[in-house]
Amino acid sequence: MTEYKRVAVLLGGRSAEREVSLSSGAGVVKALRSEGFDVVEVDPGENPAQQILDAKPDAVFNALHGRWGEDGCMQGLLELLRIPYTHSGVLASSLAMHKQRTKDVYRAAGLPIVNSIVVDRREAAAKHLMEPPYVVKPVNEGSSVGVFIIRKGDNRPPEALGSDKWNLSNEMMVEEYVPGRELTVAVMGGKGLGVTEITTNLEFYDYEAKYSEGGSLHVLPAKVSDAVAKQALELAERAHAALGCRGVSRTDFRYDDSNGKHRLVLLETNTQPGMTPTSLVPEQAAHNGMSYAKLCRWIVEDASCDR
Repeated sequence: MTEYKRVAVLLGGRSAEREVSLSSGAGVVKALRSEGFDVVEVDPGENPAQQILDAKPDAVFNALHGRWGEDGCMQGLLELLRIPYTHSGVLASSLAMHKQRTKDVYRAAGLPIVNSIVVDRREAAAKHLMEPPYVVKPVNEGSSVGVFIIRKGDNRPPEALGSDKWNLSNEMMVEEYVPGRELTVAVMGGKGLGVTEITTNLEFYDYEAKYSEGGSLHVLPAKVSDAVAKQALELAERAHAALGCRGVSRTDFRYDDSNGKHRLVLLETNTQPGMTPTSLVPEQAAHNGMSYAKLCRWIVEDASCDR
């Protein structure tokens, strides 16, 4: 294993998830310094290639979230620069960032998913394209940005979808709503770490629930049967492998246990999961006896090109 001494941590960026990335990155910077790395922070702007070259890193810890950082763009740039980097490569990153392409891969791998279509947001705003309840979300954003749940009895879709002030992707995924519980599994080096159940007092596990203090409650290990936990771990590992992920990923599920059912449905796989103080991956690593700092070290030592 190559020993990297100088590490550039990419944080911030220009996506809708900039604030989350700044929080993730700040934690990573502090942790890597405590582990003895020479760390330089890079907040990518108009010329990220020059910023990264100026930092002269041995490796890059990519703590960006969302578009341009998590979708294959930055990965492609780092491949061109031949600088080793963390997390997934170009193809896995771009596939996982596009929710419908992710589902195409899941389907081909025989993983359980729900029905969905991709339409222009104005179509989704005009009328119900699916019998409620259903979910509408941007096809290529993370952190539950721009997500709407349309309930049974709602007369029409949210007007915000047709607004001129809309500043997210015009491509929206409309998918069947799955009742039940929110589960998530981190995968590290191909192995599932644990099953967390996420509960919130808010309407659903949205951006605010994810990142605000007390916004959500994480139950680890999730209070599910051993059989369901084992299945969730296996499905997350299969999703990680099917998409071609590297390093750490996190796969989110709905678990419908209503009326005696035990139905697990995959929603999406995050190739650069959050590393903030309230994030799920550090919690699952800690549950396995690995500190936040050691997790960050592992991720850096796993860095390479040609991912």
